[in-house]
Amino acid sequence: MYWPYFNPTYFMFALPALLLGLWAQWKVRSAYGKYARVANRSGLAGFEVAQRLLASNGLTDVSLNETRGELTDHYDPRQRALHLSTGVGRTASVASMGIVAHEVGHALQHHSHYMPLKLRSALVPVVQIGSWLGPIVFMLGMVLSVYDLSVIGVVLFAGTLLFSLVTLPVELDASRRAMVMLERSGLVSPIEQQGARAVLNAAALTYVAAVIQSLSTLLYYVFLLGGSRRRR
Repeated sequence: MYWPYFNPTYFMFALPALLLGLWAQWKVRSAYGKYARVANRSGLAGFEVAQRLLASNGLTDVSLNETRGELTDHYDPRQRALHLSTGVGRTASVASMGIVAHEVGHALQHHSHYMPLKLRSALVPVVQIGSWLGPIVFMLGMVLSVYDLSVIGVVLFAGTLLFSLVTLPVELDASRRAMVMLERSGLVSPIEQQGARAVLNAAALTYVAAVIQSLSTLLYYVFLLGGSRRRR
């Protein structure tokens, strides 16, 4: 009765967040698909944009790499490396410029010792453990009627929500830095700025959705925990 996928109450908590997440993903795909077909006036592919932005910000120690998949672009602070997907790195589009500038924004955060980024990096090991172990410990405690064990599970999973909350300002700040860089670099026209901003704003919705999804799941666990406590 407590396993979430077989408890109808779970969907009361999870369905709104799930729908928001699906809508956010659709917005990202839609914005990216639209502006990936719009060539930028500079004619620079993603890798060339990255080289220019990194050089203009003095980030000469950041390496550029190509990664598989679509929209798998990311900055790795451990390797000081920018990983761009083929579609972004090899395409001279408005969407590519926005995504590349966003990832360079993360490199700038790392370079400037941006505290939320450092906190997020520190939370990664905790979240990796808590995100999968927390639900298991919680459900085990519920099945065995061991209330304290369920509480431990909730605490472990709460790290996922904390990670999402910390991630949101990190991503928003990277997008803010991206738009400032693109404007100062002179690589984009005002119309292209609007397109790049549309892509980044759509991506930001996915991080908002992640916060709400983590919160809804945590609230569901707390709801079950409250019922269990009343039965004790």
